[in-house]
Parts: sequence; structure tokens; C-alpha cells
Amino acid sequence: MAISPIAMATRQPLPWTPLVVAVDHCKGCELCVAVCPKTVLALDRSRVNLLGYHPVVLTDATACTSCALCARVCPDAVFTVWAAPREEHR
Repeated sequence: MAISPIAMATRQPLPWTPLVVAVDHCKGCELCVAVCPKTVLALDRSRVNLLGYHPVVLTDATACTSCALCARVCPDAVFTVWAAPREEHR
């Protein structure tokens, strides 16, 4: 089976983010906001998710250290935490 030319087309890489939030599962309890040592999490008061709550949002991706404290306290497991990409040594 051959790979289609569309699948092989080069795409722009997505911007890296240390934290992915499943906003439609967030209940806005703010436990993660309280525990974040860098204070980069906040409730997004401009929107309401499918559950009817204001979801949490990452306000400054560059300041996030991927410490995963937010994911540890979240009762609904809405966070996926990624470590920063390693720089290549030449």
C-alpha cells in the first residue's frame, strides 16, 4: 500500500505546549490554580464548557515548568503534562 502524497506533504509543526487541558471535562474547582507554583493557571471566565463550568486555561506556556502538580490534584484528570523537548547536541 502506497502512502498518498497528501499524507507526505510537509506540515508546519504545532507549537509546543507543556500542558494540554481537556476543557470539556473541567469542573472549574480551581484546585490546580491554587497549587500551581508559577501561577500560570486561571479560570477562563470568557467561556463555559459543555458541563456548564468555566474551564481552566494555561496563561503562560513559557513559564510552566511541567511540574505536574496540577495533574496530581485534579479530581477529573483533565491535564496531560509534557516535558520540554530536549535540545540536540552536535
